[in-house]
Amino acid sequence: MTDASRITVGEIRGVYGVRGWVKLFSWTRPRKNLLEYAEFETGNGRRLRIVEGREQGKTLIARIDGVDDRDAAMALHGTTLFVPRDALPEPDAGQFYWSDLIGCTVSDAGRGVIGTVDHLLETGAHDVMVVTRAGQKDELIPFAMGQVVLEVDLIARAISVDWAGSDGVAG
Repeated sequence: MTDASRITVGEIRGVYGVRGWVKLFSWTRPRKNLLEYAEFETGNGRRLRIVEGREQGKTLIARIDGVDDRDAAMALHGTTLFVPRDALPEPDAGQFYWSDLIGCTVSDAGRGVIGTVDHLLETGAHDVMVVTRAGQKDELIPFAMGQVVLEVDLIARAISVDWAGSDGVAG
């Protein structure tokens, strides 16, 4: 899979026990949705299949096919997990996958082009777009549909906002 055709959904962050189970970090919401995917691809093209998994406290743990001991599990530590883009369900109206927003041009009617979405941050109130522009300081803009974010056009790769600037005052 190419980077455009796959989405990062998680990472192996450690081992659990001595029988080859791993601890997973999930970028899915809710986090346990990561366990719904039968198979993952890694950065080097290896395929991993979860045989069983569950929530364990505030983390996810899983047993991966062919990984039967702690040493084999430890060798997977730090592995990023990808799924094909077409394996994701279509988002509801007004909702977007972060991966679809990255690279979009952000513009404000009064300020013009602010920059490009580099990545997003999860916060308590709203997700936040980190918008970059060459020679400028990164700008943090709340992804608040209907309040700050006026329109998202994924075909044009453009996001319209009402944002006064880095002083944090919305227009």
